[in-house]
Order: sequence, then structure tokens, then C-alpha cells
Amino acid sequence: MSLPRDELWQRIADHHIGPSDASLTFAARLARENCWDAAHAEAVIGEYKRFCYLAVTAQSDVTPSDAVDQAWHLHLTYSRDYWQLFCPQVLRADLHHGPTSGGPVERTRYYRQYADTLAAYEAVFGAPPPPAIWPSAQRRFSVDPRGVRVNFSDGIFVSRRVALALGLLAVMGGWLAGRIM
Repeated sequence: MSLPRDELWQRIADHHIGPSDASLTFAARLARENCWDAAHAEAVIGEYKRFCYLAVTAQSDVTPSDAVDQAWHLHLTYSRDYWQLFCPQVLRADLHHGPTSGGPVERTRYYRQYADTLAAYEAVFGAPPPPAIWPSAQRRFSVDPRGVRVNFSDGIFVSRRVALALGLLAVMGGWLAGRIM
């Protein structure tokens, strides 16, 4: 992957989000809040920075992946860093977050915008975005919106595979018990 060699990219790449002396760093908090390992959180931050570059340089609106959006949401909570340093000094532009107002027209617009963002990413950075962070538009707008954020201490969670296996075992156990009796 090739990275831009201009001043804007250098400022974005060099920017450290949040206080450097914090015991819970931006990356650690992003990882904790999304149940990611540290390496994935760092990768998402790198992709967030690429997204910000695209947002400032693209000729049209860009749409982040869900993971990149999580980094953006968290960065917005570091409001002094975001509005007093990052936007005016690093980006030298305001980067506002505008969520969808919903409905089929908006869904279609954001689907196209996201697909265009993936194409712009590849054109600017010389390689397609990593699919673990930037899924296809179809997945981003058909599968991922059904996901929910869950606090794992609130219950017991099993994967679909495990649930199906347990269900099959229960049915088989019931069938066997009926045959034995």
C-alpha cells in the first residue's frame, strides 16, 4: 500500500489522539469498548486516519466502515483534541459527523457513497482497503446493521454453530429417550 506524500497526510499520520499521559489510551479504550485486541484497534485507528484524509481530499462525501465509525465516534468524545487540535491544526478543515436520517432513499445514498469511498480508497492508497475493517458495501448495509452492541457480562452468549449443535443434541437426546422408554 502506498501512502500519500503530502503535508496533510503527514500531519494526520503524526497526530496522536488523546492525552499521551493517559493511563487508558485512545487505542486501549477503543479496543475495550469494541471487544477488539490491541493490534486490531491500532489497525482501525490507521484506517480512521486514512478515512479522514479521504474526507478532506475527496471530491464527494465519503462514508466510513462501521469499525472506522467507532473510532470516529470515540474521537469526537475527545472533544478538545478533535475540535481544538485535529480539525483546525491537522486537517485544517471541520469534519462533521452526519448520521443518516433513515429510510430507503438514505440507505441507497449511503450504500453508493460507501461503495464510492472504497473505490476512492483504492485509487488514493494504491490497494483495496482491508476487508476485516472495510467490508463490502453489501455486507456493510445488509448484514452489519443487524448487529448490536452487547455487554458480555449481561448474559451467556454462544455462537450460532454452538447453539445449533446444542439444539441438535437436545432433539437427538429427546428422540433417543423416547425410543428407549
